[in-house]
Amino acid sequence: MDGILTLLSFGPQGWGDQIAAGVVVTVSLALATLPLGLAMGFLVALGKRSDDALMRLAANIYTTIFRGLPELLTLFLVFYGAQIAVQQLMRFAGAESGIEINAFVAGMVALGVVFSSYASEVFLSAFRAIPDGQYEGAYAIGLSRWRTMRLVILPQLVRLALPGLSNLWLILLKDTALVSVIGLSDILRQAGIAARVTKEAFLFFGVACLLYLVLAMLSSIVFAAIERRVSAGGVMR
Repeated sequence: MDGILTLLSFGPQGWGDQIAAGVVVTVSLALATLPLGLAMGFLVALGKRSDDALMRLAANIYTTIFRGLPELLTLFLVFYGAQIAVQQLMRFAGAESGIEINAFVAGMVALGVVFSSYASEVFLSAFRAIPDGQYEGAYAIGLSRWRTMRLVILPQLVRLALPGLSNLWLILLKDTALVSVIGLSDILRQAGIAARVTKEAFLFFGVACLLYLVLAMLSSIVFAAIERRVSAGGVMR
């Protein structure tokens, strides 16, 4: 027991510092990806509702691609593909390229596009649940399309989409573990390094499991509180 506590302790003899740093990276990546995914998902949902057939087609192709590809493959495409593309562009311009894509940014973009492809369907379902009379009533009292969206539609949209988005957040939180394969020091990578060095794989991967479960439970508590607040008094300001 003392040996386990020593391995999990903070300081030069334990791995607590590294594991804690991995938690920070995991949470930071998820929080950085969330607004990107929400914004892109909302725009894609608007594209699917567009009167322009080409816009609808482009939005549907986007979601089909990124919902169909495995998340890990999307991560590789962004991390390695973008790096190759930048290097080729630099060579084409006649410049030497030593540019490398940051693993955190690559993970954020890759997870963001995957998240947005699913979030767009959640937003689209929420849009469809709002009666057309809401739009017609807003236009009848002289509201512009922008003010109608901001004052009438968005408050209802958030309330309707929140349960689905909370599930997507939990999936996003788990998917951050994929970034360990491109060298980002998240929970899983730090646990893997500790397991290899100490030969205590069960201990450190068990700790990683507990940390992900704790993050998921905390997230569920937060989203439940937000849902109660929204249901009781509308969208938080």
